Amino acid sequence: MKFLIVFVALFALAVARPNEVQTLRSESDVQPEKWSSVLETSDGTSIDLSGQLKDVGTEHEAAVVHGSYSWVDEKTGEKFTVTYVADENGFQPQGAHLPVAPLA
Repeated sequence: MKFLIVFVALFALAVARPNEVQTLRSESDVQPEKWSSVLETSDGTSIDLSGQLKDVGTEHEAAVVHGSYSWVDEKTGEKFTVTYVADENGFQPQGAHLPVAPLA
């Protein structure tokens, strides 16, 4: 459920951009045990994700989401991309601009 909330929040953020931004591509496929969505806007913002339930019907049932989102910095024109996995271990982002925690 948390992952659905994250997805909806990201989607709302992308859609709530100023009116001059146009949606170039918007696709979604939602099925009972898996889903995917793609959104691209004219300002360089994009969201791409897919998810599925694992261990369906057991006490270990969990949603697993793989995805990415990108945006272009308005000041520098630099494109930033975050790829992530969100599962029973939490949200695990990766990106060239993100700090990496040292190994213990």
